[in-house]
This record gives sequence, C-alpha cells and structure tokens, in this order.
Amino acid sequence: MVILATALAVLLTGSLVYCVLIVVATRRFLSATLPAPGTNPPISVLKPLCGHDDGLEENLRSFMVQDYPEYEVLFGVHRSDDSAVAVAEKIIAEFSGRIHARIIITGESPIPNAKAFSLNRMVREAHYDVLVMSDSDVRVTPSLLSRLAQELQDPHVGLISCPYRAVPGKSVWSRMEAIGMNTELLGGVMVARMLEGMRFALGCTVAVRRSVLDDMGGFGYLQEFLAEDFVIGQRAAELGHGVLFSSYVIEHRIGSQGMLHNLGHRMRWARSTRRSRPLGYWGQIFTYPLPLALLFCAAYPTAWPVLFLTLILRACAAFATAGSIVRDPITKKQWWLLPVQDAIGFLVWISGFVGDKIVWRDRKCTVLRDGRLHVNP
Repeated sequence: MVILATALAVLLTGSLVYCVLIVVATRRFLSATLPAPGTNPPISVLKPLCGHDDGLEENLRSFMVQDYPEYEVLFGVHRSDDSAVAVAEKIIAEFSGRIHARIIITGESPIPNAKAFSLNRMVREAHYDVLVMSDSDVRVTPSLLSRLAQELQDPHVGLISCPYRAVPGKSVWSRMEAIGMNTELLGGVMVARMLEGMRFALGCTVAVRRSVLDDMGGFGYLQEFLAEDFVIGQRAAELGHGVLFSSYVIEHRIGSQGMLHNLGHRMRWARSTRRSRPLGYWGQIFTYPLPLALLFCAAYPTAWPVLFLTLILRACAAFATAGSIVRDPITKKQWWLLPVQDAIGFLVWISGFVGDKIVWRDRKCTVLRDGRLHVNP
C-alpha cells in the first residue's frame, strides 16, 4: 500500500508540474510574433469528402470566400454517387467565375486510409506549389489563406499545422470530447512545442510546400499510416524542414455522437497513438491530474487538500488553452463536465494499452507496431 501511494504521489506531482507547464507554454505561444506580410503565392486547397457531414455546405463555403488573390479548391470523392457531390456541385456553381474549383473522382481506396488515398490523387491534380489540406468538417474565416501565406514567409518553414477549436453537436458525449480536445489535447501540444519544438502535425488543416511533400515521399508513403497527420509533421521535421504551429485557429465541427460511437472513436485513436508514439503514450499519464488525485486521496483520505490544489491547477491549465487560445465557450459555460471528461479519458487511455484491432470506415484493421495499417481478411 505504501509503495502504491508513493507511486501515485510521484505521478501526481509530475501531473501538477505538467499543469504549470501548460500555462507557461500557452503564454509563450501567444507571445510569438508573425513575420511581416510579403508575397502571396497561389495556393491549392484540397478538400477530401466522404458523405454529408453536419454543416457541410457552410464548411465548404467558408473556403470559397477567402480574402486571397489567387487560389483553387479541389474536392475529392471516391464515387460520383457520394452524397457530398451534390453539395460540392452547388458550391462550385454558386462561385462559378470567381473561384476556380472542381471535383475529382478518386475511385475507391484500395488501402485502409481512404483520406490519404484521396489526397495522393488530389496532389497530382493540384496546380500550385503551396498545398492546404483541410478536412470536410472544418470551418474557417476569410483570413485563413492570408495568415498561412504570411507564416510561410519564413523560408525555413516547410509545413504549418493549425490549432483547432472543437465545436460539438448536441450530445453530451460530443461536448465532453470537445472539452477534452480543447484542454487536454491542446495542452499536450503546447507543452511538446515548448520542450522539443513541433515534430508532428494536427491533421484538420495542414499547409505544406510541394517540395517538402515530395521530399518525404508524398502520400504514397503517408497513406500507409492511420495517423498520417502526425506522420507528415514527424517526417518533415526528421528531414530538417521547419514545422510551425499556426497562430490561426480553425473550427473543427465534430458533430453529435452517441456513447458507443464516441467511445469507439476514442479507442481507435488511443490504439493508433500507442503504436505511433509509444513513449509519448506512456507519458500521457501526466495529463490526468484529477484521476490521479482521486486515487491518491482514496489511498490517503487525509490528503484531501491535494485534491483541492489539483482542481485549481487543472482549471488554470484548461482555461489557459480553451480560454486564451481557442476561446471555447463550452469549457467556460459547462466547466463541470471537465472532471467527467478527465475520468473518461483516463479510462480510455488505460484501455488503449490492450489490443491492436480497430474498425475504421467499416473496415476491420490491425494497427501495426510502426503505426501502419493492415486490413484484416
């Protein structure tokens, strides 16, 4: 019992230090300065689509009203009868003569990562050397491309990854996941950025120079991985290209999910992260101060003041990211969901150590040790 309590005390101490690091890292991120505006290179925006997401029309329209001199938008779908095609056609017709946009039918993906397969085809069709790849559930303001072009003024920067504010649907499970993304996940990104620099990317919206993508082998290499967004940033950093975490915050519309679908989604990414970043996955134990404090108090009931301190530091860390960076109203208004989300996240993290099987887009797959996917027969 003493050994267990000592281990919990060490882990909890590390977790509280981690909360302080989030606050410091957030302040450093917010103090970064933008390079002076310069040239505006033409940009190809690549939008892989699959099905009709909630708010899809508004999401796509936000990329057609960019305050930017020259860009094109490519919509990629696997089949011509996909329900997203009608939405894309409507958007293209609405902006005909103003924005060069077209639909690319990529064909059915022979590999598990259908999104990466579509992007591989779309990159070959794109006209320009600056590529902005963005998911269908992303919504932006007209200044996105201008901000990315400004940040690309630094010739050392080869790839830019955008932070995002997760916007939930109506279900409580969706709201809790959004709170987790806007606090726990973003806090981890902030600390990693401060301690080791950006050596990964978040996949909702990524800008990359074509030369950098070619240097890493293109999506012919990346499409073999489940977490191709993490790998593209990791690979770019390994090859000596600068990876920047943008000052522009996008909206990630995660939709509304029931309990089983939400937990299945979380488990898939937990197993993927464990395979892609095994040491980093172990280190996630420090991102759960509240569950650790509760376990410690269960072992030592008289240590309840530690729980009070943990609540304060966890709140400071959560509002540093959710309040100062992404300005998330959900975390501010429904803060009482934060402890529940932390408990669920902790249980999912523990469960992620078991098993390597996932179901992704109705395909049963095995996540291999290096993060690649194998489709099960």
